[in-house]
Amino acid sequence: MRILEWMLVIVTVISAVVMLSSPKRRAVKVGTLSALALVVLLHGVIDHFRVQLLPTYIVVLVLLIVLAFQLWKSGRRMQNIQKPKRRSWFKTILASILVLALSAGSMVLTSLFPAFTMPEPTGSFAIGTYSQQLTDESREETKTAEAGDKRELMINVWYPVDQETAKGLPLEHYPAELGEAISLVFGIPPVVFSYLDTIPTHVVKGAEVSDAQSKYPVLLFSPGVRSARFQSMTAIEELVSHGYIVVGIDHPYTSAQVTFPDGHVASYEPDPDYPTSEELYQHNIEGVGIRAADASFVLDTLTRWNSHDPNQLLAGKLDLDHVGIFGHSYGGATTAEALAQDSRFKAGLSLEGGFWGTVSTTALKQPFMYIMSGETAKSMDPNATEKDKVFYPEFEPDLDRVMTSSLNDTYYLTVDGFFHQSFTDISLISPKMFAKGITPEHNVDITRSYTLAFFDRYLKGEEQQPLLEGPSDRFPEATYDTKYTKLRSNQAE
Repeated sequence: MRILEWMLVIVTVISAVVMLSSPKRRAVKVGTLSALALVVLLHGVIDHFRVQLLPTYIVVLVLLIVLAFQLWKSGRRMQNIQKPKRRSWFKTILASILVLALSAGSMVLTSLFPAFTMPEPTGSFAIGTYSQQLTDESREETKTAEAGDKRELMINVWYPVDQETAKGLPLEHYPAELGEAISLVFGIPPVVFSYLDTIPTHVVKGAEVSDAQSKYPVLLFSPGVRSARFQSMTAIEELVSHGYIVVGIDHPYTSAQVTFPDGHVASYEPDPDYPTSEELYQHNIEGVGIRAADASFVLDTLTRWNSHDPNQLLAGKLDLDHVGIFGHSYGGATTAEALAQDSRFKAGLSLEGGFWGTVSTTALKQPFMYIMSGETAKSMDPNATEKDKVFYPEFEPDLDRVMTSSLNDTYYLTVDGFFHQSFTDISLISPKMFAKGITPEHNVDITRSYTLAFFDRYLKGEEQQPLLEGPSDRFPEATYDTKYTKLRSNQAE
């Protein structure tokens, strides 16, 4: 809980105790009412109201109404001398228990969904950003009723900024779209996450790209189904702070709600119910193919921007000879398929994605890393009585073909204690529900550290990457599979 949230709960409890137990002196009531109103005002202006404190807000509202009413009544009958009424201790105790219970409820809810602080990026650069709508005039949108609609995307570009340049600029906050995405994934009402847009990131707007390097390697990020391009801000910030330009893509109708600058919205459309796994598999081949085409179109756009950027930020700054792609879940599947279809992507990392499309029948030529959660890995045990909901029958043979037929280096890492959504920032948003026995900071550090090590090795050419060489004391829960982890480029040399 934030300091003002603690103050609100404490002042509310004290105010209730004073009102229930103190003599009915006007000065006490005025002081109590003033203190309560002040702390509510400070909390609302500085911290902003959030649904987790609703039980306390109810108590505050009741106290304010009762105190104001009592002061109004006492003011009207100041001249009348009345016999004091006998206090009902039963009612006092009952009211005290109710106040304490509601205050405790607020403390429990705020501990489940705390107002967290993002871990600091470890690189030397500050982080700038801007968003942009893109329209692919060469492709029609298949999900809209209007004939002739073109495929539209929303992207964010995050880029390195000098620390001195970023000083004094206001920090961006988590966008409200993230709450909608989490609600879709977990079935929790979006109002629970409405406070996320009060959580500051380490990102600024309006800053120039750093001149510390003449150009920067580029990474595309594809989020999971029902998710958003902002789902893994800790990993994005880490990569940019180490000198990458990262472009996050929202894929309309498979991402969560995508809002465009003119206000029109493309909402997530659930998959139809298919009677067989084979039919669903074919549907996913089509869906991932659209996303892979999105990634290639974004890279086409960046290529144009490197010559003439309408935003006057990126021209000449994009190292298009060193472009990678990574993604989570359906975004991981997008990553693998984009590698198979577009040789301009020089390396790719999948955070527990599937293999739908060309990638399952051809040999990858680029370095590829796959990171699996320990929970989903249990579904690959032939004796498992229950399968994770993200597991599907064709996954194991597809995985085997991709990892064993690859012509370049492959890594296959399993993280014990992780589940499918652990690769996002969800552990920070609710540590008690989603950190699964490790600290949320350690949770996000695993994903961002291995992602950084992989791309530093294969896009920057920094050979010495201890995290890619085997077990790590820093991350004992992460283990490499020897069958699928092969350094073929070294063997070729």
